[in-house]
Amino acid sequence: MTSTDFIVARDDLEQCKVIATELPDADSLPPDALLVKIDRFAFTANNITYAVLGDELKYWQLFPAPNGFGNIPVWGFGQVIASKHPSVAVGERLFGYFPMATHLVIEATDVSKRGLRDGAAHRQGVAPVYNAYARVSGDPAYDGRQGDYQALLRPLFMLSFLVDDFLAETGDFGARTVLLSSASSKTAFGLAHLLHTRGCKVIGLTSAGNTGFVTSLGCYDEVATYDRVTSLPTDTPVAFVDMAGNSALRAGLHQHFGEQMKCSVRVGLTHRATDADEGALPGAKPRWFFAPDQIRKRAKEWGPGGIEQRFGAAWSGFAPLLQRSLSVVESRGPEAVRRIYLDTLKGRIPPEQGHMLSLLG
Repeated sequence: MTSTDFIVARDDLEQCKVIATELPDADSLPPDALLVKIDRFAFTANNITYAVLGDELKYWQLFPAPNGFGNIPVWGFGQVIASKHPSVAVGERLFGYFPMATHLVIEATDVSKRGLRDGAAHRQGVAPVYNAYARVSGDPAYDGRQGDYQALLRPLFMLSFLVDDFLAETGDFGARTVLLSSASSKTAFGLAHLLHTRGCKVIGLTSAGNTGFVTSLGCYDEVATYDRVTSLPTDTPVAFVDMAGNSALRAGLHQHFGEQMKCSVRVGLTHRATDADEGALPGAKPRWFFAPDQIRKRAKEWGPGGIEQRFGAAWSGFAPLLQRSLSVVESRGPEAVRRIYLDTLKGRIPPEQGHMLSLLG
């Protein structure tokens, strides 16, 4: 039996191809292993960030690929088609982190009524969330279009939630206004919603072509195109959350706001720009936000279930906005996956679209 895998060259992300990977048959699975057919998965600009940071944050090790290539992790759904674990039945539906592939073997461990983990040795050493699978059979929150929203936005909204929490616990570093680059991105959209909900003034920075969409979201108090950011007033302290990774934009904002730049947080790398020397920039020194650190901190402070409870409440407030703001586009087959991957890599996906893909024909 074989799996169809979509892989990319780690040193040149524009180079991609489909390969066949040998799988064990049902009878030869090791004890407690599951053979999962990957039904569909979400693909967004955030997955490009996974690829860009593949070595640094160990994303490439999760789903091994031939030398020089990598398999980009994606959030999606799979169905158990063979099981050697006594508590997991064939036909069960799982939601979690998958490779861009048609099948995956999971070494099931820590199995509970709600979920399980992949205990494979090569998947250790990363944040636990990347090895966790929710058992979602019969759960309407993960069915149909609601399931698509979960795959497309719930992992990104968790990042939005954690950045908002990080800013809130510091009083936004004294800033009265928060600037978000790549304002049309799904992570920025979620963060803007949370900031707006707790009364922050939020300015979205975006390209001219995305201005209409960003304005329509209703969670930005102001929208500015990248060529007009130096016209923004500098009479109040600001915080900058960088979803783009554009070093020229970041330097320009620091120069414009000077000491009024109270916080500069880097979250994404969708523009894949090369860093300049930022040590001499005025204002707060740019810093990376690493979500697992915030998760570990809050898990200790809030106790068991604390993060999930607070995140669930935040998601409940955000979910109603999705139906009017996001159009889900489904595409199947290797050629369709290749096309959407390259369009996402090159920034050609309209911001109002969310893409659900499958390598199955």
